Amino acid sequence: MTPAPRKTLTLLVNLGTPDDATAGAVRRYLAEFLHDYRVVDLSRWLWCILLHFIILPIRSGRVARNYAKIWHAEGSPLLVHSRRLAENLQHQMPNTTVALAMRYGKPAVSEVLDRYPDLDELTVLPLYPQYSATTSGSVFDAISRHYQARERVPGIRFIADYHRHPAWLDAMEARIRSHWDLHGRGQRLLFSFHGIPVRFAERGDPYPQQCRAGAEALAERLGLSADEWLLTFQSRFGREPWLQPYTDKTLEQLGRDGLASVDIVCPGFAVDCLETLEEIAVENAHVFRDAGGGELRYISALNEEPGHVAALAKVLESGGQAA
Repeated sequence: MTPAPRKTLTLLVNLGTPDDATAGAVRRYLAEFLHDYRVVDLSRWLWCILLHFIILPIRSGRVARNYAKIWHAEGSPLLVHSRRLAENLQHQMPNTTVALAMRYGKPAVSEVLDRYPDLDELTVLPLYPQYSATTSGSVFDAISRHYQARERVPGIRFIADYHRHPAWLDAMEARIRSHWDLHGRGQRLLFSFHGIPVRFAERGDPYPQQCRAGAEALAERLGLSADEWLLTFQSRFGREPWLQPYTDKTLEQLGRDGLASVDIVCPGFAVDCLETLEEIAVENAHVFRDAGGGELRYISALNEEPGHVAALAKVLESGGQAA
């Protein structure tokens, strides 16, 4: 008797997004996101007061206005590009079901996994090339919580990072070179990564080392000398020290130095989102110009382009390990 084919699922997980570019939707999303202890590890009794009575009332409207600047007809750029990426990856990998979930917002991890109650094998790929407890670690938590309440647990393969995988480096290198072919090379190339508090790194989060390793590998592939590229960190929140150098402060200095053009790429973001399309391409472009600089040229994320799809297929086939 021929055994039944094994039921497998490849689950892509991205950070998440509000349902709409409105203050109410943003407030609901930020409340879920900022309640995650992996993201903010302050005492709950203190943090909940700050969050619900100060931070959310002040930030929700401002963040909603920023989302409105970049919102697509189909919805949030992060969701639109992530959905297309999953769909294209499904065509590339017909022998497994490919699904998309969001760590915060919809479609939620548990909601998606509930559609597949009798899985034999589950592969989870957080769409973060570099591991951090605040991102990939939180996805692991969500997967674990889901199965804590279930009788049946499939075989689970969790890909924690892929920042040095040759296929991903190939795709990133091609993306940067394509930009240069169209627009020429700027006087500097900035690799801007989302920041985390310094104390998280001091506790052992490998994120800064992985950002550095990936940026160095790309700079070497691109033939850049040490004075032609910089590693920076963006999107800090609050008053405590985050990973440095900060992207905005670096651009201020480059502007004061009178640079006419700077290229900037964000290798920590699999698809374009608020932090790339608004924070980098709009806000930080103003920072650079206001300080005396010229043009800040944002190199878009890999999104759903074929090179990214092929790279993730190879990452999944190898379990995240470089061949």
